[in-house]
Amino acid sequence: MNETLAKILEEGVAPVVRVSSAAETFEVAKAIREGGISVIEVTMSVPGALDVMKEVTQRFGREVLLGAGTILDPETARAALLSGAKFVVTPTLNLDIIKMCRRYSAVVIPGALTPTEILTAWEAGADLVKVFPIAQVGGPAYIRAVRAPLPQIPLVPTGGVNAEIAGEFIRAGAAAIAAGGELVDKKAVAEKKYSVIVENARRFLAEVKKARGKA
Repeated sequence: MNETLAKILEEGVAPVVRVSSAAETFEVAKAIREGGISVIEVTMSVPGALDVMKEVTQRFGREVLLGAGTILDPETARAALLSGAKFVVTPTLNLDIIKMCRRYSAVVIPGALTPTEILTAWEAGADLVKVFPIAQVGGPAYIRAVRAPLPQIPLVPTGGVNAEIAGEFIRAGAAAIAAGGELVDKKAVAEKKYSVIVENARRFLAEVKKARGKA
């Protein structure tokens, strides 16, 4: 659990894989890994998501730190963990999911938006708190504002985080960022131009490192 959390924080970028097939998931995961990122979140909206998670684990082993996204209930959270996921991400705040992940010593990153939800998630045992959807509520400025009274809570903004502003989120105090379509470009996936995703991963990673003064 500590190793998983440390890896997410170290890399600072969690690509969200929301594609239409298992084959696309494997190709995208490969491209993300080639781009230098080993943290990958596969959402439950991927067809046969649990089986996909099992195969990703078998194919990539420790090369990929697999997370399960769009988890809406504790039963699905448990199934994802048993399928190989090392961390669980939710779009909304569900205290029962946090409790389930604590029971299995798994990293949990619940979604929240308001300061009240963010604090509630943290006090319930969240390892990180996903702030979603960030683009619609002020972007980096919102993270900076929330961090002022709640500096002890590590935040992961997502929902409209692109490479151009990735560094701004880090400078605003985000512990890490998560990116979906901005990194896993749907057009590139449809055209099987996975090199685009490789470059996107490299760019996101470079922007985070630069913002942290490690470039």
